[in-house]
Amino acid sequence: MSGGGEAEGVQNVVVMRHGDRIDHLEPLWVAQAQRPWDPPLADEGRIRAWTAGKRLRDSGFPIHRVVVSPFLRCLQTAAEVVRALCCVVDDHQLLLSMETSRDAILDPSRVKVSIEYGLCEMLNTTALGHNIAPEDEKWFPHISELEASLPAGTIDHSAESIYKELPQWEESVAGARNRYATIIQSLADRYPNENLLLVSHGEAVGTAVASYVENTMVYEAEYCARCHLRRNTLSSFEVLNESGQMGVFYSIAPDFSSC
Repeated sequence: MSGGGEAEGVQNVVVMRHGDRIDHLEPLWVAQAQRPWDPPLADEGRIRAWTAGKRLRDSGFPIHRVVVSPFLRCLQTAAEVVRALCCVVDDHQLLLSMETSRDAILDPSRVKVSIEYGLCEMLNTTALGHNIAPEDEKWFPHISELEASLPAGTIDHSAESIYKELPQWEESVAGARNRYATIIQSLADRYPNENLLLVSHGEAVGTAVASYVENTMVYEAEYCARCHLRRNTLSSFEVLNESGQMGVFYSIAPDFSSC
């Protein structure tokens, strides 16, 4: 997919949460897991991500680049979305009728994909719980192993991560939110002529809304919830989805400053 946004000089950025994670559906999974901090998707999560990808394909603008958190649930979510975006079909109704990506034939040239440490989960006990962090501080395998979770031929090896390292363990919630706000803006500015999909975590979706809608409190971001940001290139973003749309729920505090 080539070209800019839906109109010349318009950029769309979609910030999306991962799909259903297995440890929230099977609580005993953590007790037997070798990497309890990095759960995969449940089967339901893969289907939800595939469905979200089909909806993104119908959003009215192409996704040129997908940037994803290194956590496995995000990589697997991105993989399903990318398969939907890259699926080659003669009849669009056929794509809509496909319940899973199993039989999808892909054109990997349609989307560029890269991994970004700055989109990772909050690295603190608030997000991950106690006694979860790896003792050797090795959170993930080599980047090549992470990339193997994504569809072949889609990786943009020329893309450099903005955050070269993961945050320190026990980063504050405020620090994580600042990180999400920074990385969303930085990625948009790095690729101003491309529409982006950023696959991350619930707090990133909430931060995307709160960063561009004043006096906002996001109180829920469902699995595969999405915040749709749009701007005229190099101007400020606006949030297009209202509360309750695309799985994001938020409230806006009244402004009493003029009273």
